[in-house]
Amino acid sequence: MFIADLLKDKVIVITGGGTGLGRSLGERFLELGAKLAITSRREDVLQKAAEEMSQNGGEVFYVPCDVRDPEQVTKMVDAVWQHFGKIDVFVNNAAGNFISPTERLSSRAVDSVLNIVLHGTFYCTLEVGKRWIEAGQQGTFLNIVTTYAASSSGSGFVTPSAAAKAGVLSLTRSLAVEWAKYGIRHVAIAPGLFPTEGAWSRLVPTQEMADQIIHRVPMRRVGNKEELSNLAAYLISDQAAYINGEVVTIDGGEWIQGAGQFNELIDVTEEQWDQLAASIKKGK
Repeated sequence: MFIADLLKDKVIVITGGGTGLGRSLGERFLELGAKLAITSRREDVLQKAAEEMSQNGGEVFYVPCDVRDPEQVTKMVDAVWQHFGKIDVFVNNAAGNFISPTERLSSRAVDSVLNIVLHGTFYCTLEVGKRWIEAGQQGTFLNIVTTYAASSSGSGFVTPSAAAKAGVLSLTRSLAVEWAKYGIRHVAIAPGLFPTEGAWSRLVPTQEMADQIIHRVPMRRVGNKEELSNLAAYLISDQAAYINGEVVTIDGGEWIQGAGQFNELIDVTEEQWDQLAASIKKGK
């Protein structure tokens, strides 16, 4: 659906880029001509991913970084800038999440999510944004949030993630206004069900839970990585240059189904509708 050089020569950094959806995004960006830098805490994972991702062509640079540490963030950005000479797009993808009743959480458990998702995104955004402003360079931030942040509904049992992702979305919209004068765009994606080996096992540990969750999606399926990566590629491209401060939900209609008071009637059969209609008529 895209021209082959849509992202030609754009230098794109992805946090959490060695695994899961972050890696899927990077692979698609490479196909479209981008130069890629991936970062996460584990150097061995990054090295393996970079070797595999570059086999079909394209340049992949990796540098380990714990986004919870602002000093490491500075060193990571220094390394990428020195290697490529610039950064055009920064994707805040690194995240942490798990299910738990909130009353069972310790302060350390809360911090484990907030420090990666909210603080890490803020540290990376400040570090790169200040450099763009100082250099007079335009750029784009893409932040990966969640449907329960985009819909402002929150979600029980993942409360730290809900709070952190809501903060990231607020950061996206706030800086979309404040930094637009510098030619810096902020956009976000709120993915629904896109199973990855790590996150899926922590959030949906049983098949019964998976079936229940998928049943809430009107399209009755999970998303595939190509659908997400194509959306991301468009949003960071010059073709989307007038999109700023927007969050795009890609979830097969899941949160909309949950928002409608009578949407659960989608499971009513034709026979049951006939019975309901007869009861309503009788009640008149």
